[in-house]
Amino acid sequence: MTALDHLFAPLTIRDHTIRNRIFSTGHMTVMLSDGVPTERMVAYHAARAAGGAGLIILEAARAHPSGDSGRPAIRAYDDACIPGYARLAKAVQEHGCKLFGQLTHPGREMGLAADGTHAVAYAPSAIPNERFHTMPREMTPDMIAEIVAGFGAAAGRMRQAGLDGVEVVASHGYLLSQFLNPRINRREDSYGGSAENRMRFVREVIAAVRAGAGEEMIVGMRLSGEDNDHHGLEQPEMAEIAVALAEDGQLDYLNVAAGTSAGLAGSTHIVPPMAYDVAYTAPLAAAIRARVALPVFVAGRINQPQDAETVLSSGQADMCGMTRALISDPEMPEKARAGRLDDIRACIACNQACIGHMLNGTPISCIQRPETGRELDYGTLLPAATPRRVLVAGGGPAGMKAAITAAKRGHAVTLCDASARLGGQVNLAQLLPGRAEFGGLTTNLSHELGMAGVTLCLNTPVTRQMIEAEAPDAVVIATGARPYAPAIDGAEEAHVLDAWQVLEGANTGARVVIADWRCDWVGLGLAEKLARDGCHVRLAVNGQVAGQAIPQYVRDKWLGDLHRLGVEIMPHLRLFGADDESAWFQHTLSGEPVEMEGTDTLVTALGHAPETTLARALTGWGGETHEIGDCLSPRTAEEAVLEGLRIGAVI
Repeated sequence: MTALDHLFAPLTIRDHTIRNRIFSTGHMTVMLSDGVPTERMVAYHAARAAGGAGLIILEAARAHPSGDSGRPAIRAYDDACIPGYARLAKAVQEHGCKLFGQLTHPGREMGLAADGTHAVAYAPSAIPNERFHTMPREMTPDMIAEIVAGFGAAAGRMRQAGLDGVEVVASHGYLLSQFLNPRINRREDSYGGSAENRMRFVREVIAAVRAGAGEEMIVGMRLSGEDNDHHGLEQPEMAEIAVALAEDGQLDYLNVAAGTSAGLAGSTHIVPPMAYDVAYTAPLAAAIRARVALPVFVAGRINQPQDAETVLSSGQADMCGMTRALISDPEMPEKARAGRLDDIRACIACNQACIGHMLNGTPISCIQRPETGRELDYGTLLPAATPRRVLVAGGGPAGMKAAITAAKRGHAVTLCDASARLGGQVNLAQLLPGRAEFGGLTTNLSHELGMAGVTLCLNTPVTRQMIEAEAPDAVVIATGARPYAPAIDGAEEAHVLDAWQVLEGANTGARVVIADWRCDWVGLGLAEKLARDGCHVRLAVNGQVAGQAIPQYVRDKWLGDLHRLGVEIMPHLRLFGADDESAWFQHTLSGEPVEMEGTDTLVTALGHAPETTLARALTGWGGETHEIGDCLSPRTAEEAVLEGLRIGAVI
């Protein structure tokens, strides 16, 4: 047996044996066409099944048309979903992995409709939603009965398609959770008031799903161990609800998460960023598992097999949701089973290309592994027809991914970097408070460089003279960027530092103003760092809100932390100038001047300028060159790694 004995022990539920304790939780992939799964979605889930996952739970499907919103979801209320579900079942099950569907209704958690108008939201009571600013319409008893029947019919379609189980969503503040919450469910009929009445709708849904699924399929329920939000359900309440539902004998398992969609604070727990502790939700599952006879699943920041083993061996849960770990490395289960832990591409919980893409309405991926979501294009790398000598200039994320990809295809690749360390700007990003995990991007890519057989030359600037001497068949330029430094009126009188200088240890005064043009993690991270260092910090943002360019769950957790630290955040400010006592801004909407008096140090986070020295030097060289990443156009690590993959796949 391995050191991961509990993780790779099978689990049998209702005559279905799940081969290990690793599962992919229900998560929206944005890989649908007119409400039905596409081949892109099939390929995505098949890759995780082939990589060794024990169970895949598909994304939340709508059980009733009243739950439709502008966010694409499988329409399980329509027979048209059956062929897509069947293709998913075949593709996943042929790899020995179990496949469950998931059923939900958002209730008052309703965004815009597909045509951009405000849809009618339905809920147990007319209690407004804080996050989406909706005032729902109270559901009639007839509508309740119709939705209950919809859950049952949708489960029947999943059974017809050959799925192994159905999970009912009563988590994250959605409709079933709304009925359970006495602060949201203010009904005075048989569906409100007492705890027994508030559980009535949920019990009717479970019974309908069991009838639709039949006795062969597994039926489980997902719930939040606590909502972590104003007016949300609290841990003791959820434990009592879980015990009562488990004792009914209709459910086969409980799947415990945390958070609620109802408020910005609670929603950060839906896909918790790296600011949250690893496996921090496990105690919520443990509190329920200690009181029920059913298997208990758990999810939330479990991104390494060793962490999952700890959760399982300590008796906190029976299965571990490792969704983002599987997004980052679909082969993670098989690598762990084989003892190849160092070969696992660990998730860094950046949330940028997974939930970040989903919230923007685009197919999910991974900044470390852009092949994710693009399995039909890059799932299998074709060997190079003719092996070539490739020189990569720059050891940041773009250069590393290009080198890895080209080497895997059979090219002889040399990667040169002018510095003594790989990683580029990642080395600075990981220095910010709570961002050390981001350094895993470099760790993972560096390990893959070695496995791919790339020749590495550090402290080696690439010049035209070197290229002419080495005569490679192709040159990939990935020289990155440097801080953008525009002229600032009065800067010669002021103490001005850029973000890189601060992270490299430059001294700042006690009163700091940060000019944040990027509106991303740089300004937020600098503000937190300097506040924790004891500075008085004002964050002046050239945008609507600090962090508007990064995924909202990351941003909103950070904004809460900065408020607790006393950081002053001021939006709509454009840097104008500085002197020895003040920083000057212009309000981007009114055009009026804004003076920040009492400024000891002005810190600029004004973006980056591409480093094009090598590209210009190679003008007229005549050889094959490619520019990727920030030297082409300063953006983020996601674009850098994706462009590394793309160019490495075609050289």
